[in-house]
Amino acid sequence: MLPVYSFTPGDMPVLITLPHAGQSLPEGLALRMTEHGSTLPDTDWYMETLYDFAQALGVGVLRANYSRYVVDLNRGPDDGVLYPGRPSTGLVPHFTFSGLPVYREGEEPDAQETVLRTRLFWRPYHDQIEQELGRLKEKWGHAVLWDGHSIASTIPRLFEGVLPDLNFGTNMGQACAPELAQALVAQAAQASHYTHVLDGRFKGGYTTRHYGQPDQNIHAVQLELAQTTYLETEKSPWPLSAQKAAQLKQTLLQLLRCALAFKP
Repeated sequence: MLPVYSFTPGDMPVLITLPHAGQSLPEGLALRMTEHGSTLPDTDWYMETLYDFAQALGVGVLRANYSRYVVDLNRGPDDGVLYPGRPSTGLVPHFTFSGLPVYREGEEPDAQETVLRTRLFWRPYHDQIEQELGRLKEKWGHAVLWDGHSIASTIPRLFEGVLPDLNFGTNMGQACAPELAQALVAQAAQASHYTHVLDGRFKGGYTTRHYGQPDQNIHAVQLELAQTTYLETEKSPWPLSAQKAAQLKQTLLQLLRCALAFKP
């Protein structure tokens, strides 16, 4: 079986996590999925490409290899609701963001399979996060977790209107020091070709909320990118725009440098 994640450690006090970049499925799972579901439409496409400068900065990257449809690594193991009043996408999603079924009728995973997937795929990924944040904090006295995501700019079922380009989430200031959030927003404002928001529609998922403990010198930020910032079109096969991606990477590079410069 393919490893649950790919991990490149870094020497600097920032860890990038990419929980929804994976596209692999366990053997036989695709046969249980609908034609639409098997295209994995809710993938965070090309995350490893957008952050390919990380190693040169000395920043570690933890990338999930399996699709979020296997298990959503940015949801808690109890499948707790993150955004009350909004449709929940689930720990083991049965529906796509647009509301279409992921599985053929009668092929949906049951509670026992959900527990198994959590043990096999969710737990090892989060064990690695805990271990690496502990290592970085021991070395530097603090650590910053940067949870990298992307999503279609319009999904009527989940949110109204069009998303800003750069969506920073800090769990309403509870997941990181205000100085870090302010520095990131100030840097984003310099990229005048992009719109941005702090703790708007996306306030951070499980990863940001669970690991962000500023009082323990661990700070977490989620950045949700509108996919219009780097795709030619937000439709299958989701082609990458080399020009857009190159421009976006320069902005991401400056944002990561802000995170590296942060001293609590």
